[in-house]
Amino acid sequence: MSFRSVAIIGLGLLGGSTGLAVRQYLPGCATTGWDANPATRARAAERGLVARVCDTAVEAVADADLVILCVPVGAMGDVARLIAPALKADAVISDVGSSKQTVAEALAEALPGMAVVPAHPVAGTERSGPDAGFAALFQKRWCIITPPADADPAKVEALRQFWETLGAKVEVMTPQHHDMVLAVTSHLPHLIAYTIVGTADDLEDVTQSEVIKYSAGGFRDFTRIAASDPTMWRDVFLSNKEAVLSMLQRFTEDLTALQRAIRVGDGQQLFDHFTRTRDIRRSIIEEGQDDARPDFGRSDHSA
Repeated sequence: MSFRSVAIIGLGLLGGSTGLAVRQYLPGCATTGWDANPATRARAAERGLVARVCDTAVEAVADADLVILCVPVGAMGDVARLIAPALKADAVISDVGSSKQTVAEALAEALPGMAVVPAHPVAGTERSGPDAGFAALFQKRWCIITPPADADPAKVEALRQFWETLGAKVEVMTPQHHDMVLAVTSHLPHLIAYTIVGTADDLEDVTQSEVIKYSAGGFRDFTRIAASDPTMWRDVFLSNKEAVLSMLQRFTEDLTALQRAIRVGDGQQLFDHFTRTRDIRRSIIEEGQDDARPDFGRSDHSA
């Protein structure tokens, strides 16, 4: 099977990028969209994020073969209940949320008997809103599909082909495994970034604004992560709290070990640890998940 029409609910970075990518890479596929914010709907129409921006979510999904929920994970259940009466019986309902267990449970509860196949395109920037989207966002990035055990294989395969056509590399795994992996690779780094940038802000008076004035690359990159959408990340941490708390405990233990190494002057432990982490950076570049150019490929040093 393939999707002839796609409805996108939520027209921010991921929703808008999905619509633009469908227009570029699946030109025969019809797209509709809706966003709860009237200003976002207006801007989405101006940019052509989807072929038709609808006034209601019900109108947007009425004829869709695939419905993609691009809303904060805490809103998934409410939005699903809103659109439930208008969904086609054979439609596939998916999402782009960064946590999967709670999303899968919320969608299954709101849409009993429907084909719910959660997914997570692991792509994004710190920008948000209808002006943030671009068609190439998913190119060479991973999209993780987390279907329920009783999912129709044909519909899972159709969703796989959809994301592959938009440029993503697709992996299938359980929601539980996804949430543990993303707690390490995405959620915990964001939590650390929010914390260190908040600490620096608290120190502004003490340092007479020198924290901002002399921001080096490391702190600057933390601020980029910490500029991500606050609503989205609030919901991510609350919805994936068990995995995040587990990884945070492990991180705290590792940080304590490094703190001790610094206190007692154990240079060898520090050197060995830093060597191991540098090798991980090289592996990420080899996997094509980042740019090896100096300054992460930025065109200038002020970005």
